[in-house]
Amino acid sequence: MSSAANILLKQFKELTSNPVPGFTVALRDEDNVFEWDVGIIGAPNTIYEGGYFKATLKFPNDYPFNPPTFKFNNEFFHPNVYIDGRLCISILHPPGDDPTSGETAAERWNPTQSVESILISIVSLMSDPNCSSPANVDAGVMYRLDREAYNSLVRSQVEASKKDIPEGLKIPTSTDDFVVQKKQADDDQDENFWYASDEDEDIDEDMDDYMSSEDEED
Repeated sequence: MSSAANILLKQFKELTSNPVPGFTVALRDEDNVFEWDVGIIGAPNTIYEGGYFKATLKFPNDYPFNPPTFKFNNEFFHPNVYIDGRLCISILHPPGDDPTSGETAAERWNPTQSVESILISIVSLMSDPNCSSPANVDAGVMYRLDREAYNSLVRSQVEASKKDIPEGLKIPTSTDDFVVQKKQADDDQDENFWYASDEDEDIDEDMDDYMSSEDEED
């Protein structure tokens, strides 16, 4: 198994063993850890409350040195989502400074990010869009100038999304339900998951080499 596949499998196991409020994850194909089905859950007390938005997360072969892509599967009207569903968010932009956009390396992707940090950022961005450089100009203009119309359109999409809620999934109805509940340390888990293997050490070495090369370029 490649280093990228090993990292992704471990992150997938962690997220399925210890689910994080706000999203669900599954492998589209059990034999392909590089493509995930994601469900983003609308946060309580926001216009997205009660919604369930299906998306696809695709990882490059050199993950985590380069970021994955995230795309909503259905229409999603939002200033930071392109018409075709692709998400525009700084942490999913390639690493390094970008003089054209003005984004610094600190705002963009770096190998210390994880799937969990990506999805938490997306949940946050949904109700707090960045309108300074919108991917969907019409959505950005409506959000700034006609919030009532914007909210109405989003609520209609929330209603449409409810048909995709998986059977048995409890949709949070309060902010308390959106708080991460840490599992007890003595939970019954695969102990091998928590201990480094020779392959893990290789990954750490690859990461060190990557970070050193970045420092030399600076």
